[in-house]
Amino acid sequence: LEEAAFQLQQIFRIDISIALNILGIESMRAGHCRAAFTCFKLAADRGYSKAQFNVGLCYEHGRGTEKDLEKAGFYYCQAASSHHPMAQYRYGRYLLQHGPGSCWDRQHKAVALLERAAGAGITEAQAYLGVFYMRGLQPKQKRGLKYLLQAANSGDAQSRYHVGVCYEQGLGVQRNLAEALRHYRQSAAAGNGQAQERLRA
Repeated sequence: LEEAAFQLQQIFRIDISIALNILGIESMRAGHCRAAFTCFKLAADRGYSKAQFNVGLCYEHGRGTEKDLEKAGFYYCQAASSHHPMAQYRYGRYLLQHGPGSCWDRQHKAVALLERAAGAGITEAQAYLGVFYMRGLQPKQKRGLKYLLQAANSGDAQSRYHVGVCYEQGLGVQRNLAEALRHYRQSAAAGNGQAQERLRA
């Protein structure tokens, strides 16, 4: 009986959190940012990862509350620890740009989070890692190209442009101008200005 009561409590707690998060989303859509933040925060403090992510967004962009990157990082971290892929991406970026601790430790942890998010299909994480590996202090061009291709195949026109650059310049792949042109054309057709400029050049 005690076990059944505990299970009911857990279900009730989760259901309330889901309802609060949905109410927060609807409030945000209606332009009631402060009410949305309150709903997200109540659900987040109950441990609901989707709401924790939403609280992080509110703090990052100053919607419904004061802008506070440290608090945004805290809530992204909470959600990321519950395997929320978009929170892993956001927290990874936060660590690289604002996180505490030594640069090497932050970078190591951030890259692990970004790779998990990329593996879960988060296009933004794939694109970010692609550029990160291409431009890092110790560039890993083949790995960068792998992530740029993943993002490009998910429809990211900017990553498609970067893939074209890789083929044009032989970064992580054998130089191939015909393949570079193909990628530039696809990126330009999707509205990417840099690819359009490159084609004109």
